[in-house]
Amino acid sequence: MNIQRLGLNTVSLKYTTLEEVAAACASAGFRTIEVPLNQLHPELKRGLSPAQARAVIEGHGLRVSGGFNLNLVGLAKPAELAANHDEHVKNAELIAALGGSTMVVGTDYILWPAAKDEPDVIGKMAAAAKAVADRIRPLGITMAIEFNWGMVKTLHAIVEIAKRSGAPNVGVLFDPAHFHCTPTKTEHINADTIGWIKHVHVDNMPATPAEVTDCNTARLLPGDPRSCYDLVDLFGRFERLGYRGQYAIEMFNDELWALPPAEAAKRMFDAMQKVFSKLP
Repeated sequence: MNIQRLGLNTVSLKYTTLEEVAAACASAGFRTIEVPLNQLHPELKRGLSPAQARAVIEGHGLRVSGGFNLNLVGLAKPAELAANHDEHVKNAELIAALGGSTMVVGTDYILWPAAKDEPDVIGKMAAAAKAVADRIRPLGITMAIEFNWGMVKTLHAIVEIAKRSGAPNVGVLFDPAHFHCTPTKTEHINADTIGWIKHVHVDNMPATPAEVTDCNTARLLPGDPRSCYDLVDLFGRFERLGYRGQYAIEMFNDELWALPPAEAAKRMFDAMQKVFSKLP
């Protein structure tokens, strides 16, 4: 597979400085990174400009695929909706300034309301997605909504939000860890849904019940013998169905965070090769 499609989400690394993290990713073999915006904010506040940050990244032969920061609010009072949507637009502006094209978002952190209280949750989330997507489209940014990050739990629900938004720059973020902990099944990744998937995170999960498995801290590296998914088969399914987007490894792992960024990045690059070297 083209190395340009394989990236690292820098949330997986102990963040020191952008310079050290970029150098670590490049030396490990990556050519693409995804950036949690809150990692950059302290350096930006100290005077680093987005253009300078991009120069640091590109100076190491890297490019930014996109970034993420917060959840998309769809069920709230107008003032809260406006504030949240304005924040997403600011995030999209920063991602675009870094050279990225994808903004990953979650959904409301509230519980899904009862139908008697809110009969059209999907519709309201679709309206929120459209409200932001229309504003960020001129920036060349696509919004990829992650299922099971917040209130909306399934692939089908996010696909329906994207469809009902009517915005061409809204789709789905797929992550095996979130997939493992929801009712979504492999057969739901099919010819009808694959076109809505705009970005993919890479990790694996232990063969433990979803109800007692944390979708963040339980993650395993690709190739770990304790894993429950054959990622060659899973991502091969994506490729056979026509997915041609980015894959970015995303780990929340104390052992990796304890390592120097260069060592942790190399471990993740090598783990990704165990999967993607077997795919065309």
